[in-house]
Formats: sequence, C-alpha cells, structure tokens
Amino acid sequence: MGHSAPTPAPSKGPVEHKPFIAAEVEIPEFTPKAVVLGALFGVLFGAVTVYLALRAGLTVSASIPIAVLSIAVFKKIGKSTILENNLVQTIGSAGESVAAGVVFTTPAFLFIAGGEEFFNYLQIMTLAAAGGILGVLLMVPMRRALIVKEHGNLQYPEGAACAEVLIAGEKGGAMAKTVFAGFWVALIYSVVGRLVHFWKETFTFSTGASAAHYKNATLSSEVTPEYLGVGYIIGPRVAGIMVSGSVLSWLALIPLLSELVPGDSIRAALTKLGKDPNLVVANPPKAIYEAYVRYIGAGAVAMAGLLTLLRTMPTIVSSVRDSLREMRKGVGGAAQKRTEKDLSIGHVIVGSIGLVLVLALLPNLPMGGFPTSLLTGLLILVFGFFFVAVSSRIVGIIGSSSNPISGMTIATLLGTCLIFVSMGMGGDAYQGAALCVGAIVCIAAANAGATSQDLKTGFLVGATPKSQQIGLVIGVLVSTLVIGFTILGLHHSNLGPIGGDKMTAPQGTLMATIIKGVMAQDLPWGFIFVGAALTLVVQLCGISGLAWAVGAYLPISTTFPIFVGGCVRWLVDKRKGQAEESEVSSGMLFSTGLVAGGSIAGLLIALLTSWGVTAGAMESIGFGKDMNLLGLIGGQGEWSALFFYGVLCVILMRRAMRAQES
Repeated sequence: MGHSAPTPAPSKGPVEHKPFIAAEVEIPEFTPKAVVLGALFGVLFGAVTVYLALRAGLTVSASIPIAVLSIAVFKKIGKSTILENNLVQTIGSAGESVAAGVVFTTPAFLFIAGGEEFFNYLQIMTLAAAGGILGVLLMVPMRRALIVKEHGNLQYPEGAACAEVLIAGEKGGAMAKTVFAGFWVALIYSVVGRLVHFWKETFTFSTGASAAHYKNATLSSEVTPEYLGVGYIIGPRVAGIMVSGSVLSWLALIPLLSELVPGDSIRAALTKLGKDPNLVVANPPKAIYEAYVRYIGAGAVAMAGLLTLLRTMPTIVSSVRDSLREMRKGVGGAAQKRTEKDLSIGHVIVGSIGLVLVLALLPNLPMGGFPTSLLTGLLILVFGFFFVAVSSRIVGIIGSSSNPISGMTIATLLGTCLIFVSMGMGGDAYQGAALCVGAIVCIAAANAGATSQDLKTGFLVGATPKSQQIGLVIGVLVSTLVIGFTILGLHHSNLGPIGGDKMTAPQGTLMATIIKGVMAQDLPWGFIFVGAALTLVVQLCGISGLAWAVGAYLPISTTFPIFVGGCVRWLVDKRKGQAEESEVSSGMLFSTGLVAGGSIAGLLIALLTSWGVTAGAMESIGFGKDMNLLGLIGGQGEWSALFFYGVLCVILMRRAMRAQES
C-alpha cells in the first residue's frame, strides 16, 4: 500500500561495503533443506496474504518473521548457516509478494464483462507465475545499479532489518518464541470465537432507518486478532488515517444520503448496478453504500494512487535511466567474486521475451486473440520493465509497506485501456485483455519490490545473488500452486463471495471499476469524481491520501479494529517513552504472530465450515448466539465481542511492554 513518501536524503555517493560473510568464504547456502523450508514458508505466508488482502486490502511484510522462524526451526533440527537462513526468507517472501499482486487484481475478473469464466485455478496460477517470474528477471540487471552502487543512498529498510535479524542469529530462539506466542494466542482466540461461537465475532451499533435524526449511522467492529496485529504493526498514524476514511463514509455520508435520497431512487440505482434492490429494506446502510458510497471510495482510491505515482515521478525517471545505463554495461558474465554473480543478461532477455510470447499464444488467457495478443504481450513487457524499475527503487527509499503498487496498476490499466480505445478496441470484448496486462504488471512490480529487499539483505550478509535469484523463482512457482486454490476456496466459503461484506477485495473491485469505466463507459462518474475530489482535499492537508482512501472504501468493521491496534501501539510507545518501535521488538514480533495465527485460523475455519466439517455438535454449542456467557451484559451478546477484544488488547499490551530477550 502506498503512503506519503519521505523526502529522499541527499546523495552520498558509493559507499564501500564489507559483507558479514566475505566473498572469498564458501559456506553452505543453496541446500535442499533451505529450499524445502523456504517453500513451506512461501506457501504458508502466501495463504495468509491472500486471506488478509481479500478481507482488509492490506498486506504485511513476511521477510523478518520468516527469518526469525527459519533460525528457530534450524536450531531444533540441526545447524544452519546464515546464508541458508537468508535463502529460506528469500524463497518464503516471494510467496507473500506474489500473493499480494494476485489478490489486488485477479478478483476483478468477477466484475468485468465475460470475466467470470476466466476466474479459475489455471488462469490465476498462470498469471501469478508469469508476473512473479517477470518481476525476478527484470530485477536482475538493476541489482548493481540499485543495491550495490546506491548502497549509501537507498536504505531498503525491511532488507536492512532482516539482515540484522540474521546476523543476530543467536537471538533467533527468543524472538521466535515471541512470534509463536502471538500465533497460538490468535489461533486459540479465533477457534473459541469463530468456531465455538463463545462470543460474537462483530459488534454493531446503528441508529437505523427509523431514527428521527441521524439515520443509518453505523459503527461496527470485527474482533479479530489479525486486524489488531495489523493495526499495531502499521502504527497509530496510518491506522488513524484509515479509520477516518471509514468514519466519513459510515458516520457522515451514509446518514447524509439517507436524509437526501428517497428509497425509490436508491432501489433504482441498485437495480441499474445489478445489485439487490431489496437491500433498501433489509439493510439500509449497506444499500446506500452499494449504490453510492462505494463509488465515492473507488474514486478516492484511484485519485490517491495516481497522486502517489506523480509524487514519485522524479524517482521513476531516475530509476529507468540508471537501469538502462547499467544494462548497457552488461551484467553476469564479467562477475568474478561469489557475491557479484547474477543470472546472465542472456537468461533475462530470452526468459522475458519467451515468457511474453508464451502468454500471447496460450488459449486459456483472454489476451484478445492473435495477433492482438502480441500487442497485449508487448504492453506487458513495456509496462513491466518500467514499473519493476520504479518499484525496486521506491522500496529502497520508503520500504515495501509503502510501495504504491495500486497506483502503478491503475496507471497501467489506464494506459492499456486508452490504447485499446484509441485503436477501436473498446466495449466489453477486450476488458479481459486489459486486466491481464494490469495483473501481470502488478504481480511483477510487487515481487520486484520484495526481491529488492531480499537482494539487499543478501548484499549485507554476503549471499550469492544468483542463488537468491534462483530461489526467488522457486518461491514464485511453489506459491502459485496454492494461491489460486486459496482464493477460490475463500470465494466459495462462508466468508464469500469475493466482493461481499466479508471479502471486500477493495483493490480488485477498483481495477474492475476502472476498466469498465474507460472501455464500457458504464459507471456513475459523478460519485467517482466526488471521491477523487475528497482525496485531493485530504492530500492538500498533508495526509496520506491512499491510506485515507482505502479506509473510505472499506467497511468500518474492518478499519475500526485496525485502529484499535494502532491505539495499543500508541499506548505502548507512550509508556515506554519511545518515538518509534524496532521491527524486532517484542510488540512487533507478537503482532506478527497475531496476524499469522488469526489469518491461518480464519482461512481454515472458513474452508472447514463451507465443507460441512464443523456441522453438528460444534455448531449446536452456539454460545455466541443462543447461550452467550455474557448475555447479561448486553442483548444477544453484543457486548461480549468488545469485552473479549479488550482482553486480547491487554494481552498484546503486556507482551509489548516486555523487553525482547536476547
């Protein structure tokens, strides 16, 4: 997700670097056990990312927790070298970054003309593999320019922090205990709350449609450990900005439209958009959200993404210029030292062009049919190279968590759609082709950002770049086997469908909105422009437009618990008297465990419930519905959700106040 980028520091010129493991030293690195463990972590964190991105539109960097867990696992099963642990986190993090790109784009097939038939396992796997490998290949010729020669200027914060964790490997056991503690707390909390229904999953308060004043104002919160952990990790400022967008939508715009728009007009708007008009009676706040507010949020996100892209334009220009200059010098063949060996430029060129040609000829992809598919392939290559360079440099300045992937994808889709329309290829027929371009470029850019952080870590610890690059390709291929299965499983689970209340997929629905708007010209543009104008107002106030816009688009039940996590982080920082918390503090590691444990539990429970595994005795207990333990506190156990969420907040705060053991 993209936020306001800090002003880059003045150039310091090349900085001589001595890696932790010298280039002349040969120790085990690319070993079977490292590859297998990295692949397992890639599958695990890929599934977690799918779940989290579909529900909240957010992702959390996986490199540091994978590095911590790798050290702990190898301590249990035998010895390992720092380079083996680095390879594990390199392979594992590829799954997380590819999953993010896939989830941000491929759900749009459900909402474009004729796209639902392409929302299948083979299609998702193909796009994921193509985008992920393209991101790795196109990053190879940029490594020396960005990682080596810009060592003193581009910090790559997550990559540097991960290197610190690996170098301090003796602390790995204690750090891993903190991650596992958060994991088990979240897992137990989720099972008791979601599976046994011991307390309600969501607290909701609404003034209702019959209120004399302030109709349909709604405040709700899902009491999930993964949202609490995300809020703690992103901090109080970003969490507060996000929830402010939801406050505007659910506590201001929806009540305002309730007063101004009659029910018949809302029904007509829902019918025109293909939505259920009976929502006006069944759920008035949701009806207004679907008919109007959702498009205000979509316009806000689109404008925020473009503004983020414009602000980074100087970096974009310099990235492409430097990358082209470095490519002219050549890479790979001239490398002598172990720490300078890359995949050859020949592999990059042949692999990239061959990959695009294969995509153009595959019958299962909606690439527009031959020879239009060649144009689609060319657009993938051009936009891919451009935004891989952009992504790789930007994450060196502001980190992967602030990488404006949404903005790059929006720009790609707008450019592709405008080219198609100018060639007389508008309407419904080529919407799928435009989305294929956007999806592959988005996945490539997301993976290139993570690849850059991994290569920075390797540069600091003395890894072999070629081994990391091969490992990244392995991580991509392994994770793609489960990413599509996870997306489809969640779509057909009790949390689905994608695009519904519990699987909002904000980026995916936004991408579909842009494609349909440009090519089919079938959108309520007035509300989209209102959202764009609101983002301009927020940005002019010096606030992160994209974080705010995502909050305006998401349900407040998603952003409010994230805000609670941010508040816990603020209280901990206040009590500790610190301005900024370390990436490897006890609070951050415990929160990472909450995110992983809550996401894994949510994913498994959703699939088991959908398959009917939990039917019968477990469902009949129903504490949160019929026999709520805290029924005396509030009707139908509404307050039980808040009570137990408060208990979880106290656990997180107490754990965060501890000093991390050495």
